[in-house]
Amino acid sequence: MNIKSLLLGSAAALIAVSGARAADAVTVAEPEPAEYVKICDVYGAGYFYIPGTETCLRIGGYLRYDIGAGDLGSFDGARGGDVKTGKDQGTWYKHARFSLKTWTGQETELGTLKTYTETRFNFQNHNADYAPFVNAPGGSVSLNFAWIQLGGLRVGKDESAFDTFIGYAGNVIQDTLIPYGGFDTNVVQYYFDAGNGFSAVVSLEEGSGAGTIKDGTHYGHYYGAGAIDSYVPHVVGGVKWTQGWGAITGVVAYDSNYESVSGKVRLDVNVNDALSLFIMGGFGSKNHLEDTSYFDYAGGRGFYKPWGGSWAVWGGGTYKFSEKASLNAQISADQWKNLGVAANVAYTVVPGLTVTAEVDYLHAGRFGDAGPENFAWTGATKKNSVGGMLRFQRDF
Repeated sequence: MNIKSLLLGSAAALIAVSGARAADAVTVAEPEPAEYVKICDVYGAGYFYIPGTETCLRIGGYLRYDIGAGDLGSFDGARGGDVKTGKDQGTWYKHARFSLKTWTGQETELGTLKTYTETRFNFQNHNADYAPFVNAPGGSVSLNFAWIQLGGLRVGKDESAFDTFIGYAGNVIQDTLIPYGGFDTNVVQYYFDAGNGFSAVVSLEEGSGAGTIKDGTHYGHYYGAGAIDSYVPHVVGGVKWTQGWGAITGVVAYDSNYESVSGKVRLDVNVNDALSLFIMGGFGSKNHLEDTSYFDYAGGRGFYKPWGGSWAVWGGGTYKFSEKASLNAQISADQWKNLGVAANVAYTVVPGLTVTAEVDYLHAGRFGDAGPENFAWTGATKKNSVGGMLRFQRDF
């Protein structure tokens, strides 16, 4: 056998083996086409179609970190307390929050079907005896919004239309130095929008808080007593006229617990592209608790009239230095001669990240008369209180 014969025989053997293996090869099925997420631009930026449905979903929220000092504490209730005595002190306090929000939208034969939820996760270094607006010392989880809306009809957990429809107040962190209304409540609402600038709302509300008053003793939440105690709901109604120059809004609320009526009127003016101003006045009938020597934490002013006396006023505005920086200020006062001043500078470091530095002042007009109960909303325990806050917030 020569070398040529050996090479030809080897080649024939390799071909035979290769053919046998090819006959045993497994055929791989082609992958099915993937269903990619589709953008939904019907309801604004950030929405996408939930795969396999006609429902559009948006997920967002913010992460916030507050560093504060002084007498007033923070809007979220974090306050410094002496570790030995438990007394309040004007030292550093910190507060962190993660807020998760969802929106959905879908067109139906009865109109747009929408939902909105917001859940807040809070943590603060807190060792004072109690904290306004917080479910528990140290940290809390709260469901702040969870409503369904079909067309103009909305049901679920919301904040009172007494605040949401007319506007909360200025663009300051401590906008409730003089409080302007109750917030958390279950609602059954109907919104009407004429499409020409005129809109209106009617809201049946439950209020919040389990407190009650009996024989001069308070029970339950210190700022509560807003939840209805019968089959009669609280009722809020409002109208608004919006144009390019601004808006005029009015709301009226009936508190079924105290059988009292409160109202607010607001004027917003867009002076130019840089400057916007607002003024809001509130008036409410007194309830019997304000005429006694005992003033309770549990809502002696009522769910819709938390300010002192019959009237209160809030005013302020925003001036935009540039696309990144703005100055916000607010002054508020009520019949009890309480005076609140808040001012801040907000700066957008990069899109989605804003740093706000604020200074706040509260003069307690009836500090010696009503005692510290007068300031349960703010945590102030002095005739003149000063505080400051530095806030970092990442929105997404």
